[in-house]
Amino acid sequence: MKKVYYLKTCSTCIRILKELNLSSEFVLQNIKTEEITVAQLEQMKELSGSYESLFSKRSKLYKEMDLKNQKLEERDYKHYILEHYTFLSRPVIINGNQIFIGNSKNTVAAAKAAIISK
Repeated sequence: MKKVYYLKTCSTCIRILKELNLSSEFVLQNIKTEEITVAQLEQMKELSGSYESLFSKRSKLYKEMDLKNQKLEERDYKHYILEHYTFLSRPVIINGNQIFIGNSKNTVAAAKAAIISK
C-alpha cells in the first residue's frame, strides 16, 4: 500500500508532497475532508509501533486542552486522533511496510530515499 495522510490546507504538507513528487501509485487522503477510520489508524499504529508516535503534541488543541499536564496512555492518543484530525502528526506517508510520520527534515529525507529506491 502506498498512501499519504495529509492536510490540504497545511502549507508544510503541500511543500513536502511537491518535494517527494509522488507517483500515481500513491493515494492521497486529505484528513480534514475524509476522516481517518479506526482500521486506518490501527494500520498506522501497527507500522509505527504506537499511537503516541502518530500523535502531534504541536497541535493547537493539545495546548488548548492542556493535555501536556495529563498522563496520556495509548488509548487516549488513539481516542484524540480519531476525535480530531489535528492530533495526527502530518504528513503520514506509508510506502509498503514502511511508515514516515511528521515533517522533520530527517523524516522527509528518509521517505524520499525509500520512495526513490523502489
